[in-house]
Amino acid sequence: MKNCLVVDDSSVIRKVARRILEDLSFDITEAEDGQQALDLCRRAMPDAILLDWNMPVMDGLEFLGALRREPGGHTPKVVFCTTENDIAHIARAMRAGADEYIMKPFDREIVEAKFAEVGLI
Repeated sequence: MKNCLVVDDSSVIRKVARRILEDLSFDITEAEDGQQALDLCRRAMPDAILLDWNMPVMDGLEFLGALRREPGGHTPKVVFCTTENDIAHIARAMRAGADEYIMKPFDREIVEAKFAEVGLI
């Protein structure tokens, strides 16, 4: 079974994402900020990361840059999931190493389609 790290400072978003991804046969690990997520990745690199942009301590873009510099950090498929929906933000995320981008609010169909696009399901 594949593992997905859900990184979001909102417990509600993490809960919704967990339900969707568990239904898609993922084991879920959660983090509430980028630093916590990076610490988890250093212990065990996940297959996928659903990543929020705006978080305290370390935001999603900072986390993504740090992740991609880690040994094995290019392996996880990273899907940004955020309210930041302008083209400039999307372009920055993709340049930083994101594999896909989802706008909040999201539903199962959107998550499933994006995870399929990057080869996770």
